[in-house]
Amino acid sequence: MLFAVTCTDRADAGALRAETREAHLAWANAEGSPVKMGGPLVGPDDKPVGSLLIVQADDPEHLKRVLAEDPYTRAGLFADVMSMPFKWTLHAPDGLS
Repeated sequence: MLFAVTCTDRADAGALRAETREAHLAWANAEGSPVKMGGPLVGPDDKPVGSLLIVQADDPEHLKRVLAEDPYTRAGLFADVMSMPFKWTLHAPDGLS
């Protein structure tokens, strides 16, 4: 099952995001990663203010365990994380609708 996950950065977290970005990208791009799509949410100044991820997980509890492994989560980057089931209907990659 897929989940849409939106994460809002802490207000003071710009440097923390930059410091942990490489580890976050390595985690999200690793072979077999449950992260199927993602990228930064940006503010009016085009600077990151959060993240949007599409994550494959068995259920909400599994999703929590997956997200707990994200270096951004481990570093305490996010002020808020929201998730809900997602059905990819437009331009879905094979096997992910």
